[in-house]
Amino acid sequence: MNLIRLILLFLFILTQAYADTIYNLIKIPNLEIYEINKSNKLRYLYAKQPFTIGVDNNINCFNSETKVLDEKYKIIKKNLDRYNQKFLKKINLKYIVLCEDLSISKINTAGIPDHKMKTLILDIKFDERYFERVIHHEVFHIINDSFKEIFDNKIWSSFNINNFRYAECSTCTDKIGLDTYKNTNGFFTEYSRSTASEDMAEVFSHLMVGSSPNNSDPILEKKIKFIKTNLLKIDKNFTL
Repeated sequence: MNLIRLILLFLFILTQAYADTIYNLIKIPNLEIYEINKSNKLRYLYAKQPFTIGVDNNINCFNSETKVLDEKYKIIKKNLDRYNQKFLKKINLKYIVLCEDLSISKINTAGIPDHKMKTLILDIKFDERYFERVIHHEVFHIINDSFKEIFDNKIWSSFNINNFRYAECSTCTDKIGLDTYKNTNGFFTEYSRSTASEDMAEVFSHLMVGSSPNNSDPILEKKIKFIKTNLLKIDKNFTL
């Protein structure tokens, strides 16, 4: 009986030690390790309980049922396996946090990237129609934040027609649609029209899932070339 108690105590201490280590690394409580990818070394973590973070405690996310977590993990891993360890190290991404009903300031969001903490939080219950695409969309924000000097907003904006203007922020506009346009006219989605960084992320995510415009679009062709050229500056072996 004493042996069983000692084993249980050891497991509790070990689990708590892991939890404390994770918190010290990325400052998110209530997480446990789901899996460590053997190929690209990404650490997949999941919310054991709901958590609240942020300077103003404005970021919230909730724990998921094991069945949902297992199903969505397979999809997420399949997509993130596209990125090798060398590339992930360059863009400063190491930890993937899986939870559901993710929100920031009470606004639902697919993901929250933080390149300084090497972390990407993903809402595994986000709309299935766009789920795989938004994984790459959020990864691009990590890329962009790590290499802002390469992905210049002014250069990007110059590709658009002269009278087009982006909003000051992605939440400062009602352009939130994620359906892919049949006729692109320089943009893949309505959300692309919100800000330059969201536009870049939408172009990147469409390229990563193999979605190309069916019509001839000279503006979008310039944007695609810009993304491809600059990704090669980060890693000459990167493939879309």
